[in-house]
Amino acid sequence: MNGNLVSTEVWIVPAAAVAVTKLAMIATSVYLHRALAHRSLAVSPVVDVLFRVVLWLTTGQRRQEWVAVHRKHHAFTDRDGDPHSPRLLGFWRVQLLNVVYYIREARNPETIHKFARDVAPDRLDRALFSRGLVGPGLGIALLCGVLGVGPGLMVALVHAVLYVFVAAPLINGLGHWRGAQTFSNTAYNSTVLAWLTAGESLHNNHHAHPRAPKFSMRRSEVDPSWLVIRVMAALGLAVVVGAPVSVLVDGEARG
Repeated sequence: MNGNLVSTEVWIVPAAAVAVTKLAMIATSVYLHRALAHRSLAVSPVVDVLFRVVLWLTTGQRRQEWVAVHRKHHAFTDRDGDPHSPRLLGFWRVQLLNVVYYIREARNPETIHKFARDVAPDRLDRALFSRGLVGPGLGIALLCGVLGVGPGLMVALVHAVLYVFVAAPLINGLGHWRGAQTFSNTAYNSTVLAWLTAGESLHNNHHAHPRAPKFSMRRSEVDPSWLVIRVMAALGLAVVVGAPVSVLVDGEARG
């Protein structure tokens, strides 16, 4: 019996950790990135709150801070002022310390005021979602309640490593260091990593067309978050505002 229990935990922990990380990445990509930072889609009030709850429980991030840091990255891409450029700071510093650079910029009042005044905190933010440490703490408690204390803590630890030190840094680090390019800018695509990062690793495409809600622009590219957006739109839970872009012959992009 004990052997079967241990065997079950061996696959449940990594599977649950990957599932939680994937959920956090999709919420980040669809809601924080495409809906708020670039306004390429609008979600219903119910979905808005649902995304905020998911992000609060899995990451503790404040939406205004995330939007401000990301918009500043676009305003100063890979030049002085970019919060996390590997071309300025070095690849390994961004890959290993991305969270440090993010926190430093997120705490800059000037950055928040200049780049995210339209995402001002509302009553839910002030009452609940601004309490960043409470969210992940409650998320860990829920994992422990469902999976047991030991497995729940392991899932939370693996998720934190995957999200904070693997997935997010790969976008900001490797995404501006090495990969494939369809468009002429300083970002790169990775069709393999796009599966892990909910489409975010199609970074060259995104920097070429920031308001496009779909990051995949070739048949060989898959954007998991776009699939989620299509389902939401079909159910009347979201409205796509930006126009998807398709890449035709010789990299020419057209809507």
